[in-house]
Amino acid sequence: MQYAVIGTGAIGGYYGARLAQSGQEVHFLLRSDYEYVLEHGLQVDSCNGSFHLDQPHVYNNTADMPPVDVILVCLKSINNHQLKEILPPLLSSSPLVILIQNGIGVEQDVQAMFPHVPLAAGLAFICSAKTQPGRINHQCYGQINLGNYSCRDEALILQVLNDFNAAGVKAGQVEYQEARWKKAVWNMPFNGMTVALNTRTDLLLKHPATRRLIREQMMEVIGAAQHLGVKNIDESFADLMIQMTDEMTPYSPSMKLDYDFHRRMEIHYLYERPIEIARDAGFPMPRLEMLMQELMFLEEQ
Repeated sequence: MQYAVIGTGAIGGYYGARLAQSGQEVHFLLRSDYEYVLEHGLQVDSCNGSFHLDQPHVYNNTADMPPVDVILVCLKSINNHQLKEILPPLLSSSPLVILIQNGIGVEQDVQAMFPHVPLAAGLAFICSAKTQPGRINHQCYGQINLGNYSCRDEALILQVLNDFNAAGVKAGQVEYQEARWKKAVWNMPFNGMTVALNTRTDLLLKHPATRRLIREQMMEVIGAAQHLGVKNIDESFADLMIQMTDEMTPYSPSMKLDYDFHRRMEIHYLYERPIEIARDAGFPMPRLEMLMQELMFLEEQ
């Protein structure tokens, strides 16, 4: 199949490069390092084996890209307003659009922009960073789950999963709401807490007080999800996420990197939307609402 990657950063660069390495036709949209990758290629330094794409298909404008079967949108969600200009040149072939983005509510808002475009959520469980132009540093993990939001072609979803697995990326299909809220169980505590306390994931879990607070925040997310009718999520999932984080390489999540490099943080979809959705359903999230308010303060400084 033919793929387009919109946002060739830590996530899009890694997954797109894995697909390309396995023989899939992948077209990459780049901005700041377009000229560099055009000349030097794309390097992936990975715990699962490093590799280099010598001549990837790269573009700095979607109007120059060919029709594709699947679009992987890997932009930061704060840039989703740009999709109104970015996506239309690629939509003539009626591709599946997979939003590999953080947060709750992204599919609803993108569907409002493009009512007839089939959408799926991509939930990445990966420690990866773009360390310099044309270079991806994949530290650990790498699994991706797909949650079908509005795609009627189930065979297409399954083909994408097969392509990822064939590329050495563990991939599975999950129920959409379950997938989004399970990802939030990790994202909401760790992204914000590493910013607010200027630290890393491992250090948060080494101190008894912050370890307890992280778990309490996780339980707020799980409680909200259960209140909204999400299945297969309970206290044991919080313990699993903490165990997984104990075992991972010391890590600065994407929001911490954004803050450190003076970029806007994804506060809206990671905090405002899920907190609002839970509150409207009658389930307050006081610890995470306090964290959100701290992040808003830091964002404005």
